Amino acid sequence: MHQFIWLIPILPLVGFILIGILNKRLPIQWSGGIASAAVFLSFVISLGVFREVQTENFVPERIVLFNWISAGSLNIDFAFLIDQLSAIMLLVVTGVGFLIHIYSIGYMHHDPDHARFFSYLNLFIFFMLLLVMGSNYIVMFAGWEGVGLCSYLLIGFWFKNTAYNNAAKKAFIMNRIGDLGFLLGVFLIFMTFGSVSFKEVFEGAKLFSTNDPTLTAICILLFIGAMGKSAQLPLYTWLPDAMAGPTPVSALIHAATMVTAGIYMVVRSNVLFALSPFASEIVAIIGLATAFFAATIGLKQNDIKKVLAYSTVSQLGYMFVALGVGAYDTALFHVITHAFFKALLFLGAGSVIHAMSGEQDIRRMGALKGKLPITHLTFLIGTLAIAGIPPLAGFFSKDEILAVTHGYSMPMFTLLSITSVLTAVYMFRLYWLVFYGEFRGSEHQKTHLHESPLTMTIPLMVLAVLSAVGGFIGMPEIFHAPHMLKEFCSL
Repeated sequence: MHQFIWLIPILPLVGFILIGILNKRLPIQWSGGIASAAVFLSFVISLGVFREVQTENFVPERIVLFNWISAGSLNIDFAFLIDQLSAIMLLVVTGVGFLIHIYSIGYMHHDPDHARFFSYLNLFIFFMLLLVMGSNYIVMFAGWEGVGLCSYLLIGFWFKNTAYNNAAKKAFIMNRIGDLGFLLGVFLIFMTFGSVSFKEVFEGAKLFSTNDPTLTAICILLFIGAMGKSAQLPLYTWLPDAMAGPTPVSALIHAATMVTAGIYMVVRSNVLFALSPFASEIVAIIGLATAFFAATIGLKQNDIKKVLAYSTVSQLGYMFVALGVGAYDTALFHVITHAFFKALLFLGAGSVIHAMSGEQDIRRMGALKGKLPITHLTFLIGTLAIAGIPPLAGFFSKDEILAVTHGYSMPMFTLLSITSVLTAVYMFRLYWLVFYGEFRGSEHQKTHLHESPLTMTIPLMVLAVLSAVGGFIGMPEIFHAPHMLKEFCSL
């Protein structure tokens, strides 16, 4: 299967070029079909790669496509690294990305610019795949900047609205602040190790002593990059404003792809962070502050997408706490389960907005349970999963984060436990106001209430199943069941 690995990012790129050239000459079924097919084929190849990586005699493989940059002592290959971590991320990005593409066919059906939308989606997936497959920090940085560019294009997709343009510019500029930190970190890595290749950098790092000032500086600079991309304090304000884009964009940015890039980068660099307890402590403290702070803001939001946006900021805080205490596989576990239930919740919110003729204020909803039965049931599963109700996916990953934090610091564990309760409060408030009580919208909205088409409800059902059973890949030790993620991906 390794001879087809280069096709994984190339297929969405071809989709982007094809749809971009043909543009408005394509009907929605064609533009959506081409974009979805490209991501689905990438998913199929990713499945093959995942199966290959699972074999006992597998060794991480570096695939060099061509020599990219050569200047003096700097030699950078355009190369991909295939190992357990990239194989898992490939499945998450292409799998959830494919479901979001399918959903978008129904959601964007009446938009005259649907071809432009699908071309952007494909380009976004291409850059995200580049980010997770790169075998050195420069290829990763190319993908990193690419998803930043695509988020700008997608958040400001309806560019005739000035507020949406401002939200797109805000995301772009705030990400640049973080990216400067990342870039300075990469410069320092090259100055220190004479290479930007993961293999050479991590082998060189093992010769350094714990809390070496140079390694600590590198880790802090890399973390600044992660703070921007993964919306941690104080660089979090762009993410709630990113709700300006169409709802599938919110699901794509908030669930499986862009915001988890910072988590992935820290997990990939775990050798460096493990050697710098001081930098790791900073990661844990900022993650904890973000998780709690964003949860308190989520309690008072009335826009259905804003509640979910602050929820994402809070959940990313959980992941950074896990990274800070050295539980890299636990953070990755929450990345996977969060991709399932957060994509489900955003797409469910999109289905509600679709039925309510564009209304996003939960104070003007209510009693939608009977009118939107599939959306209601799937949204309930997503709500239970994010609230950490057993045996759904969110319970296992959040429980594991709380367990590792308990062993690290009791005050951090206490604050994180309070945050977990706040998560349940704001999510059930959202669920109740949308689906129960009396209908508080207009008569016009009431007459137009309807369940979404199959292109939108099938992805909801698939994600609901994944949100229900996804946690079983990482069972707690008390059950004496295998923790598949730890066995597969020893970080």
